[in-house]
Amino acid sequence: MTNQIYPCLWFNGQAQAAATFYCSIFKNSKITADNQMVVTFELNGKKFMGLNAGPQFKFNEAVSFVVDCETQEEIDYYWEKLTANGGSDGQCGWLKDQFGVSWQIVPTILPKLLSDPAKAQKVIQVYMQMKKFDIEKLANA
Repeated sequence: MTNQIYPCLWFNGQAQAAATFYCSIFKNSKITADNQMVVTFELNGKKFMGLNAGPQFKFNEAVSFVVDCETQEEIDYYWEKLTANGGSDGQCGWLKDQFGVSWQIVPTILPKLLSDPAKAQKVIQVYMQMKKFDIEKLANA
C-alpha cells in the first residue's frame, strides 16, 4: 500500500500549540509543516495532522492514543507531561491532556498479566482501582 494513513485532529484554533506541546514530550518528534490552517507533525516518527478549526467538534474517549511503557518511570513521565497545564486523570491508565485528547498510558506487561488465568481476575480488580498504572502493584496482584 502506498497511501499513508494518519490521524487528523480537529482543534479549536490550537493546532500549533498542540503540536508544539506533543513534540516537547515525545522523543524523535518534530513539526514538519505549519500554516494558519494545518500543522503536520511527527511523534516518534508517526505522522499527525492538526487542523485549526472551530468549536463545533470536541474530542472524546471514543478515540484515544495508546502509549506503551516498559517502566514505571516512563508511565510517570508521560502521565505528568500529558496531564500538565489543565489535563485530567482518568481511570485505568486513561487521561485527557489540556486540549481534551484522550491517552492511555499502559505498561507493556499488562497483556501478559491478563493472559494468566490464575492472575487475570486479581489484576483486573487491582487496576480498576487505579488512575495511573502502578506496575509493581499489578505484578503483585
